[in-house]
Amino acid sequence: MAKTRTFAVVGLGSFGSTICGVLAEKGASVVAMDRDPASVERIKSQVSAAVLLDTTDENSLLKAPLEDVDVAIVAIGDDIEASILTTALLRQQGVPYIVARAVSPIHETVLRRVGANEVINAEIDMGARTARRLVAPDVLDSIPLSADVSLTETLAPDYFRGKTLEDLNLEEKLRLRVVGLLRSRVDLDDSGNSIRKDVLVFPGPKDTFEEGDRLFVLGRNSDLDEFQKI
Repeated sequence: MAKTRTFAVVGLGSFGSTICGVLAEKGASVVAMDRDPASVERIKSQVSAAVLLDTTDENSLLKAPLEDVDVAIVAIGDDIEASILTTALLRQQGVPYIVARAVSPIHETVLRRVGANEVINAEIDMGARTARRLVAPDVLDSIPLSADVSLTETLAPDYFRGKTLEDLNLEEKLRLRVVGLLRSRVDLDDSGNSIRKDVLVFPGPKDTFEEGDRLFVLGRNSDLDEFQKI
C-alpha cells in the first residue's frame, strides 16, 4: 500500500485554507501552520495537525513537525518578506519539495533563489487566463502544463461538425491533439423529467464531432493561438 504523503501548509488565508481542504479531502496528511490563532482554530478540524507558529522565526520553526513532510506549501501572499524568509528556512530545514505562492514576477524570482522548487503566481496566472478567455470567448479554460504547453477547453468550431479526427488531421496540420471532449446528453428520470448531463468521450480517428462538443486540446501555446484565429 502506498505511503500517505504529508504536506505542510504555511499561511491559512483563503488560498492556504483551500489547499488544506482539498489535500485533506484527497486523503493526504496535512500540517497547517499560521501565526494567527483564529486561523489555526478555524482549520484544525479539517487537518491532521494545526500549529500556531511564526515560521519566520528559525528557533520556532525548529520545533515544527517537519520530519515526515514530503511537500511544504508556502501560501503566504500578503507579507512578501515573511514568505521569502519562510521558504528559505524550510529549505534550510531540509524539506524535500517546496511550493511557494508569489504575488509578482520579482517575488517569484527571489522565492526560486532562496529554495522554492515550484512557484505559483496565482494573481498573474488568473489574470492571464481571464485575458485569454476575453480575447477568445470560445476558450472556456486553459491549464498551463509547462512554460509553453497548455491544455485548453474550447467549444468545437462550426467546421468540426460532422467531421472526424481523421478528416481534420489536426496533429499534422496544426500540431494539436484532441485528448477528450464533453458531450451533453438528455436522459429521463423516473418521473419522466428530462435531465441534461455531460458525458466524457475519448474520440477515435473515425468518431464524428457534434454541435456543442467541448474539446480538450493539448498543444503549444503558439499553436493553440493559431487554432483560435482560424
